[in-house]
Amino acid sequence: MKVNNAIIMAAGTASRFAPLSYERHKALIEVRGEILIERQIKQLREAGIEEIIIVTGYKAEQFEYLKEKYNVILVHNPDYLTRNNNASIFVVKDYLKNSYICSSDNYFFENPFEAEVADSYYSAVYAEGVTNEWCIEEDNGRIINVVVGGKDSWIMLGHVFWSEEFSRRFLSILEAEYDLPDTADKLWETIYIEHINELDMEIRKYPSDYIFEFDTLDELRKFDESYKADTQSTILK
Repeated sequence: MKVNNAIIMAAGTASRFAPLSYERHKALIEVRGEILIERQIKQLREAGIEEIIIVTGYKAEQFEYLKEKYNVILVHNPDYLTRNNNASIFVVKDYLKNSYICSSDNYFFENPFEAEVADSYYSAVYAEGVTNEWCIEEDNGRIINVVVGGKDSWIMLGHVFWSEEFSRRFLSILEAEYDLPDTADKLWETIYIEHINELDMEIRKYPSDYIFEFDTLDELRKFDESYKADTQSTILK
């Protein structure tokens, strides 16, 4: 399947990344000399993916420059403070086809994107020992269950690819459940897991040093040692 576009989720507040996130959106911090979201945009473009939609919310104004610099589409999620990331999927429902779904704060050591993809997948890395992450149970490469917490498991981390058929099925479920009281707090992944028998998806396995995510300043310092000497924060200075 030819990839039609990529959706980059950048609406959240990244509260665990304070105080840096008080000053600039987490997606816009510099890591090893590059702005996180700009690195991801460039990797997508290198793979031939021209249409890139960024879902904004918190500090939305800080992303405006990307429209001119990279010709991306910005879509605002007005409910970013009152709903979980299912709202970000909802506001871009008209764009979803054969689409990458990406997190704006992921750092890919190498470019993981392709112009053509065989089937829907969720990327994963292997976590040795006990973990509190979302652990994947698989059968011949198909995801059959996901549980929070486990040991010596493949965990959800990184980008996702939705085929047009997957997008259609997921949106049908989301639209039917969107206004239910319990839905607002759910991650889109939670909705996927609740309907996993209807939403077929592969696991795409990557080496443990391929995909990085920084939830705290301490984690960023381990990856980019320049933050040990300079947090690039006026608050901490």
